[in-house]
Amino acid sequence: QVQPVESGGGLVQPGGSLRLSCAASGTIFANYAWAWYRQTPGKQRELVAAITTAYRTLYVGSVKGRFTISRDDAKNTLSLQMNSLQPEDTAVYYCNQGRYINGNYYSSDTWGQGTQVTVSS
Repeated sequence: QVQPVESGGGLVQPGGSLRLSCAASGTIFANYAWAWYRQTPGKQRELVAAITTAYRTLYVGSVKGRFTISRDDAKNTLSLQMNSLQPEDTAVYYCNQGRYINGNYYSSDTWGQGTQVTVSS
């Protein structure tokens, strides 16, 4: 059973940067697409970015041009570089193992504990 562990969150001022990491065990990391999601209280978890096994990337909405998703298959690690952070980026961020089919990312039901990102002055 895959066990993702997210880290790297924290408090940052608007315009600042953070780098999130996800270490995954219990899976053949390279065989799957991976994604970052985020969730705020009272809202559904939303897709932020995804990366395929071929390193093709997908970004959703306002994070385009500010966030960069990457993967290191040798280290079973997923990363999210977040620049120009804004208060609306405040959320708990989760990584997820899934499938990328015909331009769409399909998540699995396994989630880690997430990492809190707070953007505030």
